[in-house]
Amino acid sequence: MTKFVFFAAMALFVAPAAAQDAAPAAGTVQVPGYDLPLSVYLSPEARALLETGTTSPMPDGPPPPPQAYPGIRAGMRAGMAPLVESLRAEYGVTIEEATVGGIHGYWVRPSGTAPAEGRAVLLNLPAGAFLIGQANPIGLIEAIPVAALGGFDIFTMDYRQAPEHAFPAASEDVAAAYAALLAQHPADRIGIYGCSAGGLLTAQALAWFDAHDLPMPGAAGILCASADGLWGGDSWHWQNPLQGNAAAPSVTEELYYGGHDPEDPLLSPDRSPALLAKFPPSLLISATRAGELSSTVNTHRLLVRAGVEAELHVWDGLGHAFMFLHPQLPESKEVFVVIADFFKSHLGESEHQ
Repeated sequence: MTKFVFFAAMALFVAPAAAQDAAPAAGTVQVPGYDLPLSVYLSPEARALLETGTTSPMPDGPPPPPQAYPGIRAGMRAGMAPLVESLRAEYGVTIEEATVGGIHGYWVRPSGTAPAEGRAVLLNLPAGAFLIGQANPIGLIEAIPVAALGGFDIFTMDYRQAPEHAFPAASEDVAAAYAALLAQHPADRIGIYGCSAGGLLTAQALAWFDAHDLPMPGAAGILCASADGLWGGDSWHWQNPLQGNAAAPSVTEELYYGGHDPEDPLLSPDRSPALLAKFPPSLLISATRAGELSSTVNTHRLLVRAGVEAELHVWDGLGHAFMFLHPQLPESKEVFVVIADFFKSHLGESEHQ
């Protein structure tokens, strides 16, 4: 896998670009160019990384044609295999390829444990802009640290995505895997989480569960994302300059949505206060140089207003999905602890602990 393809593929962690107005709207503020120093709150490791580039590479130029994505996915599996192996060794987990509810994925478990009925489990929905969201490698990167730190069995799953499939295929697949887990685990002992497109899919899946009479899980993690399929707000306009990019990101999720109404609560759950009120305790995570920050903050506001127990954590000076793009950073390791502790507090202590 060439370096260009690798970083272009990694850049697909970013969410869709906001629509660009033809002319400035009323109230638009013209911001002059200025120098933005690195945050004083960064760890030395994060500072060193940012001194050589960015924590969240952004795509430039037009997105790849639809026929390119199978090759990009295969290249990512090969190119990121060493990172997956290093995380497996560092955190001491076992990885088992499996099928749950007809959905392919991998069980990630703390070493020395075996599956058991009744105990808490997590369902992970990998990042990837609904284009490259693969359980291997992306889901494994998202699952390994949390499985080890929380003592959870985590099923990270492959879900249907563009360009081969269209909305709501991914939500249907999550529901199929979730229904299978419900056959062995009480709903309040199941957690669901994802980052970027996987975080949005987490919110969309909760909407799908409600619409199809499935019980809500015990807790949810909407990470590097929100419950807004349009990913709006101030941060969409400042994210590119803060990442050192002059142009808007070229990656979009329109290919997956296929023209579906973005105001549909099944696509943008935040459009329905009644739906949000049914959400389980929810964890939201973002960063100050991440494009989703505004919509994440707004989703947290709406959940709190709806009476849902919701936690919001924001890391300063870092970009979109930094914790999974750079899992070695001290800030990333802090995030993994926050995620594990959140699910332990809402699903109960795992028998692994």
